[in-house]
Amino acid sequence: MSRDKLPADFTRRMLEWFHHHGRKDLPWQQDPTPYRVWISEIMLQQTRVATVIPYYEAFMARFPTVEALAAADEDEVLHHWSGLGYYARARNLHKAARLIRSQHRGRFPQDLDQVMTLPGIGRSTAGAILSLSLGQHHAILDGNVKRVLARHFAVEGWPGHSATAKRLWALSEALTPRDSAAPYNQSMMDLGATLCTRRRPDCPACPLAGSCMAHAQGTEERYPSPRPTRKLPQREVQMLLIRDPEGAILLEKRPPAGIWGGLWSFPELTPGENEHVWRKRLGAAIGSTRELPSRKHAFSHFQLIIHPWLFLLEKPGSTVLDGDRLVWYKPGHNTIGGLAAPVQSLLQEITQPGENP
Repeated sequence: MSRDKLPADFTRRMLEWFHHHGRKDLPWQQDPTPYRVWISEIMLQQTRVATVIPYYEAFMARFPTVEALAAADEDEVLHHWSGLGYYARARNLHKAARLIRSQHRGRFPQDLDQVMTLPGIGRSTAGAILSLSLGQHHAILDGNVKRVLARHFAVEGWPGHSATAKRLWALSEALTPRDSAAPYNQSMMDLGATLCTRRRPDCPACPLAGSCMAHAQGTEERYPSPRPTRKLPQREVQMLLIRDPEGAILLEKRPPAGIWGGLWSFPELTPGENEHVWRKRLGAAIGSTRELPSRKHAFSHFQLIIHPWLFLLEKPGSTVLDGDRLVWYKPGHNTIGGLAAPVQSLLQEITQPGENP
């Protein structure tokens, strides 16, 4: 097949495959407004569709419009995000909603450059929002699309490198049809998510198998090239799990910047402190303390080693503590904002029915 005919044939096969096999019943595909598609695209970053669906439905029920999201407190937004991880996404959604309210009169912008100025929205996400909701002609390049294109055209190099990304963007732009950008972009994302998967791709069912260079060479899993290996640095932290006899746990709100920004977590020992500092701070209310098993939590750029200390108080949580970022939280009895995954896990560990750590 000539190079001139390749884009049209590639696009035709993708659109035909999408017509018969593409996903068309996802919640955000029903009444696909820019706002609804925006929320789904942010949630789907680094997160599987099956995981996103219940979060998306609950989030949209509480924040059905840009105005509703902009008017909410950040704590409530983070609460509805708890469990999805990558919490900067939720904070950026909230910031962007307030910018849309103040700068665009509450209407999601419909110009690509304007959309890309919003927090947390890059070129591919902006293109996906405008093409999927409004049918505008924009190419996209999310992780699934990168994988499909890298395999089909045997594009060498890690997609995070600028030269490789430039090559993939050029291919995506050349292949995206002007009049059918929405179904085409959805087809590319669907193909990468369902057939052209990272491991064990289902090539016999793929509409592009006949022209896929990686498939012809039997090197499907070689593409795209992996991120260059590097050893993640480690950080350590001691968390204080302070529980009173009625089951209330002392939580502290983290600063807005840094890891788990704006989320609720356990008080931590600062460098140079030890548990005796908090023994003194809590006074005679402490009954006993015990160190729980350490555990690890991986971030994209470092690994956090958590050393939890359990403090059991003799009296209910009435100890006077300085600062306004501390709260007594009793699971099942009062609500709290967003909780990081390791914090949720530790809370469950120390509040299991019948548990007496």
